Amino acid sequence: MEDQVIPADLAEHKKGKHPKALYVLFMTEMWERFAYYLMVGILLLYLIDDKTGGKGMTEKMGADIVGSFIALVYLTPFIGGLLADRYLGYIRSIFIGGTLMALGYFGLAFPGNTALYLSLLLIIVGNGFFKPNISTLLGNIYNREDLKPLKDNAYNIFYMGINIGALFCNFVAAYLRNQYGWGYAFAAAGVGLVIGMIILASSLKGVRIGEIKKEKRAEDMPLSKIFGYVFLPAIIAAAIGWIVPSSIFGTTILGSKSNDAFIFACLPIIAFYVSLYIKATGTDKRAIGALLFIFGISIIFWTIYNQNSTGLTLWAQVHTDRTVSPTARKVAGSLGFLQTVSDTPRLVDKVDKHFVAIKDEALVAGPYGENNVKLVDGNIVDKKTKIVQVMGPDPYFNNVPKSDWPAGGSEEVANTELFQSINPLFIIIITPLLVMLFSYLRKRNKEPSTASKFGMALFISGLSALVMVFAIMSVSSVYQDKTSPYWLWGTYFVFTISELLLSPIGLSLVSKLAPARLTALLMGGWFLSTAIGGKLAGVMTSFWDDFTDKKVFFLILVVAAFIGGILIFSRLKSLNSIVKDKTGSN
Repeated sequence: MEDQVIPADLAEHKKGKHPKALYVLFMTEMWERFAYYLMVGILLLYLIDDKTGGKGMTEKMGADIVGSFIALVYLTPFIGGLLADRYLGYIRSIFIGGTLMALGYFGLAFPGNTALYLSLLLIIVGNGFFKPNISTLLGNIYNREDLKPLKDNAYNIFYMGINIGALFCNFVAAYLRNQYGWGYAFAAAGVGLVIGMIILASSLKGVRIGEIKKEKRAEDMPLSKIFGYVFLPAIIAAAIGWIVPSSIFGTTILGSKSNDAFIFACLPIIAFYVSLYIKATGTDKRAIGALLFIFGISIIFWTIYNQNSTGLTLWAQVHTDRTVSPTARKVAGSLGFLQTVSDTPRLVDKVDKHFVAIKDEALVAGPYGENNVKLVDGNIVDKKTKIVQVMGPDPYFNNVPKSDWPAGGSEEVANTELFQSINPLFIIIITPLLVMLFSYLRKRNKEPSTASKFGMALFISGLSALVMVFAIMSVSSVYQDKTSPYWLWGTYFVFTISELLLSPIGLSLVSKLAPARLTALLMGGWFLSTAIGGKLAGVMTSFWDDFTDKKVFFLILVVAAFIGGILIFSRLKSLNSIVKDKTGSN
């Protein structure tokens, strides 16, 4: 490689400073993650809301859509990364992705299911172009010999940007949807992404150093071959999964056509990765085998991780005491972070075309009062015996004893999405502590190996689900009482430790172990495991109501995580040996 002139801003590291490019990418990623986590934090709530302008879907359908969205969001980075690597370049791909995602976020502000699904598609495709390439750009900048000593620290700073965005976005979402409605909250995500793109566009000079065009190598698998071996069979299998089970058996296998289609689509992709292992030889075979093993185990971790946007969101919404103290109510209420729930029965304006529309004031005493209606078995009936549904109190009161209902008829409670800021808050707090701990252990040659960290992450993620089992046991019945919000703080605290042990080193491990000719494909395998985990989280949550004993829901996660941890430690010696052979360290 020819020597390159080091721009002035890149030379600053000689003074102990990072180049300006890091902070440009930091701010860009912070705003992009602000937008993404704002949207995904309220998506399920928006889909199942029937009171304040949401879609009014069932929890089953809402969880199905969110699970499918998360799964596809994690699949497209593989394709976007390949296209950027070989054709488009990283900066151009980031702007393409950012534009598509911004359009998607703004599109969610419009009514109608067409706007909903088209917007989610734009976000899915846009994320594929944006997500892998901003990280690659940062890595390329710090791959220079003169910047390598600062690389780990740079990624720690970059990771902080992600979590700062994820921390504050939920407060913006809560304020806007409380004060103005769902559309304004989604539009705020679009505004955030536009701000990030403006920051990047205004400071491209220092960033362009990372725009390194990779030479085409003979061993690279052509995109046409990847499409023929991977994507085309997956598309065909997805179509089969969508049509065949419901047509032949009269029912779906996993609760919905989209679930069946996704799982069927994964089968030829998994078969392709297995074929890579079968055809490989020597050290490559051992390395690919180790990666496929880790990918399979990681699915369990990502299923627990994505409960944040699925199962734990429902838990916070329905089963968690979201009331706040009088002092906190004054502060949070003045900032617009509280929503009002009422114990007054709600009348729907219109059920469907067969039912008449009745206003709230239509409920009057006496048969056929001045509004021509009367109560019959809890429903309103007009003179023509058309029934208008009377909805009960706000669902928040479904598991609150009547003796505890507010005397004034309404209560101000914290928005559900605010609980999703707990995880990024803990990441910001715990990351420097964990870095110091491992630095201390490394100096004494006692730092756990990469494989050990994976195993510990599985066990600890299982413990986070176990916290929720204790939360359920803390009340006589989750159908009669709310649980303390401190249980959610506890489960997020425990899980954050597991996330910091596994998530940051996943892609790094792939880059170290994968044969050079297969690096991009095996990166795709890591994203595939993440996608399957996201989909399984949605599938589990779509069956939320079928778990009459909610402990079973979380115990499944506990047992699966513990089994995954045991499997990792059962192969620890072999995994350590493979990592050492490929990298020279554990």
